[in-house]
Amino acid sequence: MSQENKSSILIVEDEESLQGALKLNLELEGYDVTCADNGSIALKKIEEEYFDLILLDIMLPEINGFDVCENIRLKNIDTPVLMLSAKSGSADRVAGLKRGADDYLTKPFNLEELLLRVEKLIEKNKKLQEKSSIGQYYEFGGNSIDFRAQLAINSNGDAIKLSKKETMLLKLMIEYKNEVVSREKILQAVWGYQVFPTTRTIDNFILNFRKYFELDPKESIHFHSVRGVGYMFSEGEIK
Repeated sequence: MSQENKSSILIVEDEESLQGALKLNLELEGYDVTCADNGSIALKKIEEEYFDLILLDIMLPEINGFDVCENIRLKNIDTPVLMLSAKSGSADRVAGLKRGADDYLTKPFNLEELLLRVEKLIEKNKKLQEKSSIGQYYEFGGNSIDFRAQLAINSNGDAIKLSKKETMLLKLMIEYKNEVVSREKILQAVWGYQVFPTTRTIDNFILNFRKYFELDPKESIHFHSVRGVGYMFSEGEIK
């Protein structure tokens, strides 16, 4: 696995010895590994960077694994989650899957089995992304966007560093190209389930996109506001 193509894994585990063992073995397999020892830190890291997989313990300080998983799913973060639990009962397994986990492994577990499940979940997710997502790069109207780097180059050749929220909103609108995306969907997907800013905030983001990417910001080709409904992206024509 080359340095550029390393898959990234977040381990959320408060038991220090297990966290260290998991990190070591996953790094030996060629993964880029980040650790968190409580639910609050995990959520912060998930907000700040992209991971290909989350290994999530259930019994955690501050915010338990069930709530962490539910929280990220409500924010439309689709990163695969493999839950780890010391409880072997079916009730916990069902609860974990209901909250959005993709797989569930009971402690103590066989290391080889864990590594196989990790590999399969990452492979499956990458195939789904290839089918349903626009990918890391996108070009339109002489503009290019690198979503992972949060960087755009506009038709004038200017480099624009995008914020995380700008990147998320751009990707959402482009994935729904030529369709109106409702304010509610944008607010839930980009700003989270419970913390909704005013719709004026979205309007300001759209104005910024026009400044970044339109040849004439006052005559928008790509970014449209549909009064009372939402917003739409179109590749349009270069004038």
